[in-house]
Amino acid sequence: MSDKPWDGRFAQKTDPSVERFTASIGFDRRLFSYDIKGSIAHCRMLARQSIISENEASQIIDGLEKIAEDMEQGRFQLDESLEDVHMNIEARLVEQIGPVARKLHTARSRNDQVALDVRMYLRDAVTHILHQLTGLRRSLVAFADQHLDVIMPGYTHLQRAQPVLFSHHMMAYYEMLTRDRQRFNGVLTRTNVMPLGSAALAGTTHPVDSAYTAELLGFEAVSANSMDAVASRDFILEFLAAAAICMVHLSRFSEDLVLWSSREFGFVVLPDAFSTGSSIMPQKKNPDVCELVRAKTGRVFGSLVALLTVMKGLPMAYNRDLQEDKEPLFDAVDTLQGCLEIYEALIPKLQVNRTAMAGAASRGYLNATEVADYLVTKGAAFRDAHHCAGRVVRYALDQEKELNDLTLDEFSQFSPLFEADIFNILTPEQMINRRTSSGGTATRNVAQAIETARQVLAQEVSGAGS
Repeated sequence: MSDKPWDGRFAQKTDPSVERFTASIGFDRRLFSYDIKGSIAHCRMLARQSIISENEASQIIDGLEKIAEDMEQGRFQLDESLEDVHMNIEARLVEQIGPVARKLHTARSRNDQVALDVRMYLRDAVTHILHQLTGLRRSLVAFADQHLDVIMPGYTHLQRAQPVLFSHHMMAYYEMLTRDRQRFNGVLTRTNVMPLGSAALAGTTHPVDSAYTAELLGFEAVSANSMDAVASRDFILEFLAAAAICMVHLSRFSEDLVLWSSREFGFVVLPDAFSTGSSIMPQKKNPDVCELVRAKTGRVFGSLVALLTVMKGLPMAYNRDLQEDKEPLFDAVDTLQGCLEIYEALIPKLQVNRTAMAGAASRGYLNATEVADYLVTKGAAFRDAHHCAGRVVRYALDQEKELNDLTLDEFSQFSPLFEADIFNILTPEQMINRRTSSGGTATRNVAQAIETARQVLAQEVSGAGS
């Protein structure tokens, strides 16, 4: 076999510096098993269509299976001079079974071969991420259920706003991650499309049966346009976008945990096993895991922007620029999977400081909106009620009292609408359980949300979930 599959056209050997510059074997080696599986299916199709003989196919498949075994046992050393994983496998196959190996590439280009391998890889990666998202959401739901009676301050602008259930806060992240799972399901659908048969860009003259190859490889559809099949990386871009959004959610959760575990908040205690110390300050317990998840979000953003930049100016159809799709993809997959794994393990081990949360929820005039709403129920317009409640808060600040420490006489200075029943709505428990609107933080709402989530998760585990 010649050094390069295109040597017939060229009078000069590839310069070593070009070989080093264009090589992708350093990162596309993770496609090895997918390339073998794709080649075996392609070979079976060629024999079925009588494009090669059954005997030739049997030799090729035996050779490919031996190469897979050698790789698994560490007996296959990849040759960087052969540029990529595909050429390494082809060269090894020729060494093992001779010239018949060259028939494997019939009706196939590296363009549709690479597209196939990446789709198969990403299909497995997304399937794993879907399982991880189910596991992480299950951890969140169980944690929420265990702390259903814990009250904390809800925040806007990082200022105490209104009391909420801690479980309500946890279930907010459940909802975010549920949408992430829905997005990845969409990615999986659009990734699970078989491109073989597209060849370089125009299709092939050989009587291939792409539907049969797709069936062998578990693809649900076959590419409808050969140029699109080899030129597009929408499915990777969509994955990277979904991964970036998911990382935003994990990063926001990280920020909450970093704040809550500080002495200034003291709402949660991170387990020692998921924290680190200081090389100089003996007292320190640092939330490094959360901080790293927060920082790694930028890596996934970078992967998305990098591939968008690669794709934005490419003419049809295949261009070598597309070699640059793999490193951002692989890095994003590794990063997201690692972050999901660490949080699924961390959440059940968090310790919640109920006393600190309850204390924070009972101070800082978080019941001011309650006062305004109370006046509305007595007939005041909300804008007027809001203004009156603001004056009450200003008075309470001056007196260094909380609103529920004021007397009825003090309330009555600001409006004749105040009656003794004002004191029936000012505690955090009362405020929470009156918020029964759809999606509100009332205990019965959150308990129902937890039960619904359990049913959804059970369907996902059984395979019935979307």
